[in-house]
Amino acid sequence: MSADHHHPTHPAIIKRLKRSEGHLRSIIAMIESHRPCLDIAQQLHAVEKAICQAKKTLIQDHLDNCLEEAIGTLPRDKRRPIDEFKEITKYL
Repeated sequence: MSADHHHPTHPAIIKRLKRSEGHLRSIIAMIESHRPCLDIAQQLHAVEKAICQAKKTLIQDHLDNCLEEAIGTLPRDKRRPIDEFKEITKYL
């Protein structure tokens, strides 16, 4: 595996995480200003979903790029378990 771990999805992941970072700061301000717990919980849920989506995208990108690079070219009958593994990780 090469030392360059930059993949096409990284800019979008960074953008999503930076947006989540700003959103998290807003949630902290909401708590400090004694906003209703329901409002805070809704916002926390949104940040949590965004971070989970960033993680999922990163993992899928890793599988699509780094795993493929590591295993190289395989005959179709040998690829099936790899393809199934990549597919099942979408449900994590």
